Amino acid sequence: MDKVKVITIFGTRPEAIKMAPLVKELQKKKQIDTKVCVTAQHREMLDQVLELFDVKPDFDLNIMKTKQSLTGITTRVLEGLEEIFEKEKPDLILVHGDTTTTFAGALAAFYQKIKVGHVEAGLRTYDKYFPFPEEMNRKLTGAVADMHFAPTLGSKTNLLKEGVDEKSIFVTGNTVIDAMEFTVDSEYVFKNDELNNIDYNNKKVIMVTAHRRENWGQGIENICSALKSIVEQNNDVELVYLVHLNPVVKNVVYKILGNVERIHLLTPLDTKETHNLMNKCYMVMTDSGGLQEEAPHLGKPVLVLRDVTERPEAVKAGTVRLVGTDINVIVKEANELIKNCEEYDNMSKAINPYGDGKASQRIVTSILKYFKIKSDEN
Repeated sequence: MDKVKVITIFGTRPEAIKMAPLVKELQKKKQIDTKVCVTAQHREMLDQVLELFDVKPDFDLNIMKTKQSLTGITTRVLEGLEEIFEKEKPDLILVHGDTTTTFAGALAAFYQKIKVGHVEAGLRTYDKYFPFPEEMNRKLTGAVADMHFAPTLGSKTNLLKEGVDEKSIFVTGNTVIDAMEFTVDSEYVFKNDELNNIDYNNKKVIMVTAHRRENWGQGIENICSALKSIVEQNNDVELVYLVHLNPVVKNVVYKILGNVERIHLLTPLDTKETHNLMNKCYMVMTDSGGLQEEAPHLGKPVLVLRDVTERPEAVKAGTVRLVGTDINVIVKEANELIKNCEEYDNMSKAINPYGDGKASQRIVTSILKYFKIKSDEN
């Protein structure tokens, strides 16, 4: 074989952010015939990332529907990919992380005996319902994957415990660090004037996201009550909450925080705006997975508004701290970082365990070696 055919599949904004630099790296290699398929599990937010990275899909399943169910997403992806795979006959498909697109894409490939590469493989909480459905999407994808691109040694260890052949595991770092080389600009000017008018030099600006379904209801209420207390107790704090559009989240957030001074409630930003807000802020509070990797790269401490994380390396490294959704715990931990310079410095200067921005290069090199194809450098 002197050329390998690879189809990269993704469907949501977080996947697109992490797969875009890999797509770019694949496109550099004349030994790789690469195509991109998007499922558009999330339409608008996905399109923003495609435009930012100038990625033009070869196939677009456009599956998103109002109030879509996990079952609906899965079946539409399976049916859409079946036709593409039968026509294209790729040697390898690449999926990322833990979405329903990821699992369905891997399963569709398995049904046609196409090899599967799993980017960001091996993350685990060992609780199949937390995060839901992501934990099982990862495990089920791993069960059919032929190449496991683990971001850390810890992820590799998880896979080895599950009986995965060590020869099929490649420790690469996380491609999100690669992506940030494209997006962060120290002189960045926001499209949103409300963000431009914040005094990042003299205020301790906290960036917040919280919307995971595990936190719906009491969890989001507790988080909002804690955020209100933090701002009221610290005159030098300003808070920017990027509020998810889902009414289950949005209605609660606006009810509790809508009229609180020094709290800015904004709709979710595009990737470049988000990364540059993160770069300018003091710290991050989130229940997101990806921000646990991105913020430490910029030296920003992260308080995770969850009880468990599939990214324990960050906790061990000291860049991330789990605080859950208890109001008193959230307020206590936030105040510690706001008031205690030593604690803040310890977290902000800890080494990010997620890599050096060369994960995509390592993945491409591993693919060429796996298929016994000489690279450009050879």
